[in-house]
Amino acid sequence: MAKGHRSQIKKERNEQNRDKRAQAHAKFVRVSDSKARIVLNQIKGKSVGEAMGILAYSPRYAAEIIEKVLKSAVANAENNLELDVEKLYVADAVANQGPTLKRIRPRAQGRAYRINKKTAHISIYLDEK
Repeated sequence: MAKGHRSQIKKERNEQNRDKRAQAHAKFVRVSDSKARIVLNQIKGKSVGEAMGILAYSPRYAAEIIEKVLKSAVANAENNLELDVEKLYVADAVANQGPTLKRIRPRAQGRAYRINKKTAHISIYLDEK
């Protein structure tokens, strides 16, 4: 039988299993997850400098948001984990579906059409080479 209170045991186990990589998240972003994934797939596996260049010149709206998340992840790596920025690369980039905002559009003859405004949760994980 393990010693200590259940909360202490869980806390120790969670610290062991915690992801040690630098990361940043943006939740409830007003862009669909599929459109964000297109941009994320372009930067996955690239170095941070190369990914910043791709995002700076990408015409997609999601690229602006992802660039902010990437800058945040780099700052987290530099300040919290003391990692070398020159050695960082995008280990993983994920866009999951967030809640959908449901809106109504009036149509002819008293009908109403639904408009789904999708949101996304964007996560970027960095690692050293």
